[in-house]
Formats: sequence, structure tokens, C-alpha cells
Amino acid sequence: MIKAVVYGAAGRMGRRIASLMTESDDIELVGAIEAWASPAIGKDIGELIGSERLGITVTSNLDEVIQHTDVVVDFTAPEASLAAARVYASAGKAAVVGTTGFSDRQLAAFREIAAGVPCVFSPNFSVGVNLLFKLVEETAAVLGEDFDVEIIESHHRFKKDAPSGTAKRLAQIAASALGYNLEDVAIHGRKGLTGERKRNQIGIHAVRAGDIVGEHTVLFGGIGEKVELLHRASSRDAFAQGALRAVRFVARAKPGLYDMMDVLGLKENRLTAP
Repeated sequence: MIKAVVYGAAGRMGRRIASLMTESDDIELVGAIEAWASPAIGKDIGELIGSERLGITVTSNLDEVIQHTDVVVDFTAPEASLAAARVYASAGKAAVVGTTGFSDRQLAAFREIAAGVPCVFSPNFSVGVNLLFKLVEETAAVLGEDFDVEIIESHHRFKKDAPSGTAKRLAQIAASALGYNLEDVAIHGRKGLTGERKRNQIGIHAVRAGDIVGEHTVLFGGIGEKVELLHRASSRDAFAQGALRAVRFVARAKPGLYDMMDVLGLKENRLTAP
């Protein structure tokens, strides 16, 4: 049985991951962590996920439970994730991290800390989205510079960062497949008299509305035709179930940084015929 702690247990993803862990046959929820000012502190995690009391009190101190766990699951915010990484890395525990919105400085610091333990770090844990990553890589390589690339992402009004980590990753994948440096070609929205579109641009556009769980479209526009790759999540279970798959993977992995492509074995497999 894999013992797991959910860091950010009162958040939308944290609650769903904790709930699925209580239904799992091979993952045991042993701790729930929240920010010290959260109204969830002191409550039984069962109250937050709509189940019976589980005897697991939400606390703000990861150190209190770190020795009792195998894997820390973290879907929070950059500064909180950095703080958590220092704790689980010092204790030699594995981690699954889905936090987005890191600055370049924060990301470099996180990677340096987390690389010392087994850590799955991904902007999106949906199996379908990670298949989309692979499809975008291969589609961009096949279509080449003759097709313009535009990425449109939509999320709920409560999301704090834009564009989404998934959209950034899609743009990075497309740019790499085309031989571009993303920083040189990314265009975030357009306004005014922008002139003719340059051939090597990659457009990235963010929509925030209502309770949209997550939608990502990658459009390859050519002359006389276009190809669209779309992923639409209908519930957070798509991400939560993927996070549990990552927990099972990282619990037996060697130290190092992994992503969901490693978890799903997509890095070793091509999807197109040779």
C-alpha cells in the first residue's frame, strides 16, 4: 500500500484527489495539508470531501506527517510548492506536483530541489492532454512551417495564472518540433493594427469564463486547409485519476524529475508510421 499526503487538500484538485485516494485499493491517504490561515485547518478531511470522518485532521505542518508517507501530492501555488519541496526532499520522499505559474527563478529553484528525489512534475495530469502533447509534437513536425500554429485555452474564472501551464507546454512542444525558440516567436493575444501574420509566430490565447474545467485547442492553419487538435475536460476526475497514476509510478521510481509522458510511456513510442 502506497501512503500519500495531499498538500493543498482543501483546493478543488486536492479535495478530488483525496476523495479518489479513499476509494483506491493501493493508495492510502495518511495526511492532509493546507495553508495555516485556511478555514480547513483542524477539520477532518472527510468533512471536506463529503465522506464520513476519516480520522485525518487537516494541518498546516508538512513536517508532522512527512515521515508517515511515501508520496506527497502537491497542487498548490509556486511559493507553497517550493516550501513543500524543501521538506520532502530533505526527508527523501517522492512527490507528484501539478502546480503551475512558476516564474523562471522559482522554476529553476524547484527543479534543483525536487531532482534529488523521485518527482513527477507536470502542468497537466490528464491522460488525454498528455496524448495531445504527443500529437502536437508529431503534427508540427509533419506539417512544418507552411502551417501557422495558434493555441487557445479556456478555464474557469477562478484560475489565477494565464496562459495555463498546459498551453505553455503545448507552445513549447510545437516550437521545439519546428526548430523555434518559443521566447522569440510567442504572441500572447493580438490587438490593433498588427500587420500581416509572420510565418514563424505561435499565438497563445487565454479565455476565462464561468466554471470551464479546461479546454485546449491547437490549430494548424495552412492555405486551403486547417488541422485542429482539441482536448476538453468535463470534470476534474480527468486530472485527479492521472495524478493517482503518477503516484503509483513515482512510488517505485529512481530519484529524478519525470513528467506524465514518462508515466504513460509516451516518450518511447511514436504514434505515426515510420
